[in-house]
Amino acid sequence: MKRVIRYLSAGLLLGIALVATAQQAYPSRPIRLIVPYAPGGTTDIMARALQVPMHESLGQPVVADNKAGAAGAIGMKDAANAAADGHTIVFINNGLVAATPVLQKDAGYDGIRSFVPIGMVSSSPMLVVVNRELPVEDLKGFIEYARKNPGKLEYASAGLGSFGHLSTELFLRSAGLQMVHVPYKGQAPTLQAVLTGEVKLLITSPSAAMNSHIASGKIKLLAVGTSKPSSLYPKTPLVSSALPGYEAESWFALLAPAGTPADVVARLNTALNKSLALPDVRERLHSFGMEPVSSTPNELRDRIAAEVARWSAVIRDSGIKIE
Repeated sequence: MKRVIRYLSAGLLLGIALVATAQQAYPSRPIRLIVPYAPGGTTDIMARALQVPMHESLGQPVVADNKAGAAGAIGMKDAANAAADGHTIVFINNGLVAATPVLQKDAGYDGIRSFVPIGMVSSSPMLVVVNRELPVEDLKGFIEYARKNPGKLEYASAGLGSFGHLSTELFLRSAGLQMVHVPYKGQAPTLQAVLTGEVKLLITSPSAAMNSHIASGKIKLLAVGTSKPSSLYPKTPLVSSALPGYEAESWFALLAPAGTPADVVARLNTALNKSLALPDVRERLHSFGMEPVSSTPNELRDRIAAEVARWSAVIRDSGIKIE
């Protein structure tokens, strides 16, 4: 009997040791960082800025894997179906969790249930810019002008259901305005459209080119969509000063497949926050008009839930559909 007990005790201790070893071994191989967009864009470059510092923190390479297509849904679906062991993570923007699954019924993932949050990466305000020939100098002036010209002014977006489209629809609903939507293929042509006067209004995320045109006076920056003054545009009024409750920010974060162990998520969160504290990473993000933002997984979970509620309502109330 004593011999049996000794064997059982030895087996139990061995099991505990194996579990502990497995936990300590993470990560045991390179980590795949899915980027749901094509190489070379702002999202891709931001994701790659995290590769080296997270590698140094985790002890394994972080390998970017671009999975573009279906407005990001292909990469998101791939991430949602990956093994929940922390060796696959995905770099997302808020539109991918709050809008795409609502707009694309066959997206193949749910923005909340298919993932666990790791942490925020960065955020930037949505900018409200207008053609310089428009006879307005501030946001209230633009709203008054647009109310006097219902259905006669155009606004641009980077495509049907894009975050800029949703942000503008929220703006129009909040202000009681009627404007004509002109969708383009991407952000670059929308900037050209507001520069030439082909459209009068553009609500979009910052870019180096846009900042240059704002500085030169070729387009007018009227307001930012943040809930509090933006450190990137400290002298620019908030949209909410004219339309209380309005908020529209573009932000980025890291997620892992649902079921990823909490201790693995915690280690990834620590590695991410350490990376975001590095001066060169912060400078890189600032160059894209992004403010580095650290968070806990729970803080990101709450933010995602709020975004899903806000933008689902905008999509429903505006009748936006993608066939």
